[in-house]
Amino acid sequence: MTTLHSPSAGRDFEFDDRDFRRVCELIHQRAGIALAPAKRDMVYGRLSRRLRVLGLRDFKDYLDKLEQDGGDEWQAFTNALTTNLTSFFREPHHFERLHDELRERAAHAPLNIWSCAASTGEEPYSIAITACEAFGSLTPPVRILATDVDTQVLATAAQGVYPIERIAALEPAVKKRYFQRGTGPHEGKCRVVPALRALIDFRPLNLLTPRYDVGGPFEALFCRNVMIYFDKPTQRAILSRLVPHLAEDGLLYTGHSENYLHAADLIQPCGRTLYRRAKGTRA
Repeated sequence: MTTLHSPSAGRDFEFDDRDFRRVCELIHQRAGIALAPAKRDMVYGRLSRRLRVLGLRDFKDYLDKLEQDGGDEWQAFTNALTTNLTSFFREPHHFERLHDELRERAAHAPLNIWSCAASTGEEPYSIAITACEAFGSLTPPVRILATDVDTQVLATAAQGVYPIERIAALEPAVKKRYFQRGTGPHEGKCRVVPALRALIDFRPLNLLTPRYDVGGPFEALFCRNVMIYFDKPTQRAILSRLVPHLAEDGLLYTGHSENYLHAADLIQPCGRTLYRRAKGTRA
């Protein structure tokens, strides 16, 4: 039997075990995210904002409303519970490898690249900069698709505007070539140059969708630091849908804390957090 608790000190809304289980079930169904018990306070903090916006009294009312007639609130619910941690050139060895791969594949241009968990855009813009550097041009023969389930962060990505400290670690030459420093009311911010933005197509996409209408094949597919939020069966289902979009000799770039021993029939390791399609997999 579930024990109901009154709101904790300092909390405006009652949030009991039953509510937390419902949230976990709904976000798993909606986005494949597996929430651990330790995420309970995070869930309360993020979703309580939605209750305030909607003028609701408690989590039960909110979750009932969501299930009965969620509409646009499903996206707000998903956005609230999506964790977005990213930076420019995160895991730099991947971009070094991408640079070399693009140069080697130049004869087969145009080349297609997919960032399937684009978050606020640092990853796809890092890919675009790498492509520009590889080809020595602001208009390299590269097409980049950037997708994410969270429409809010995707809108930020499409704008390409960041606090200036987000690019502090980049080399001065890279900052000069690819970013415009804000002035006046935009002091303290920077914006990617229009040429970078032109290389990227930003689109919402839920990796739980049964079919990915993204085209391809992709010579490089970045799926980094997102699978850690899914259980193993969900990871496998997603990989089974990603792999057909990967070129025969394309590379899958994954996160440093992810491994896919359970999907050896789909992908095979070929370097540090790098995979290729396993032999026999169909496009």
